[in-house]
Amino acid sequence: MKRTTAIFALLICILLLPGCSKAQDSGTLSKQELKVGILPAESAIPIILAQEKGFFEEAGLNVSIKSFSSPNDRNVAVQAKELDAAIGDVMTAATFVDRGIPVKITSDISEDFKILASPDSGITKMEELSGKRISLVPNFILEYIMDQFAAEYGFDYEIVEIPSFAGRTEALMSNQIDGVVYTEPQAGMLVNQGAHLLGSSKEAGIKGGTLFFTDQMTTDRPGDIKAFYQAYNKAVDYMNGADVKEYSDILTKYQFPDAIGAYLSNMDGGFAHAGTISEDQFDSIVKWTKDKGQISKIYTYDELTDFSFVQ
Repeated sequence: MKRTTAIFALLICILLLPGCSKAQDSGTLSKQELKVGILPAESAIPIILAQEKGFFEEAGLNVSIKSFSSPNDRNVAVQAKELDAAIGDVMTAATFVDRGIPVKITSDISEDFKILASPDSGITKMEELSGKRISLVPNFILEYIMDQFAAEYGFDYEIVEIPSFAGRTEALMSNQIDGVVYTEPQAGMLVNQGAHLLGSSKEAGIKGGTLFFTDQMTTDRPGDIKAFYQAYNKAVDYMNGADVKEYSDILTKYQFPDAIGAYLSNMDGGFAHAGTISEDQFDSIVKWTKDKGQISKIYTYDELTDFSFVQ
């Protein structure tokens, strides 16, 4: 009698209660909407093209993209549970987890942040930023990168917080501030207009930008995430083989400047498939985040990352 009851209960669990087992194995798709948050930077381009060229649809996904003009706006959407995934950085993911919003870093992103000086500042070397006014978004990857350069060259600087891309651009080009930290393609556009290029995160080997998914996605919809990265990598292959003119107009619909085509045409090397963040780089960023008082503890690599979807 006990054996019969146990078998019956097991059958009920399997047939009627999805929660008794994993909701989705890694080889199946949920068919649910997958909501992704992006910023108008080069890291978003593979996601945009995977959507616009139909690669997500071919992979069996129903993806919607929401473009944000600032990291703070994106964070509000994550906190409101309006997104399943977003472009961000290690410190943002750590801060979310520390505040009870569980996410997992699932890959790196294509990124290159540049340190620029204003046209009439006379600043042409990194060390000349000592004591100068630099605009960036504090507590994110921009400040971490600037702190790494400041430590290497032995100087302090003053942060001028200007939330919008447009506001920082105007302040730099009118010499109201001495420098900025900008991602591409905006950085290249400003250099063409007279700003002085002082340093590059890519050349310095600094990598902290990420894609992260909610824990609910990694637990319940792993097949969707695998399919997402298959489409992402297909978009990268498309970009590396296509003429920029074929897709540059698409990007302007997502808040990219008109100069994006020129930047991509002159870009050194191609885009890379989604990859990982090294544990050493991760640990450095998490320690910096803790030292800034943004998180209450040091999180480990295993606690915040799951790179199985891209390996």
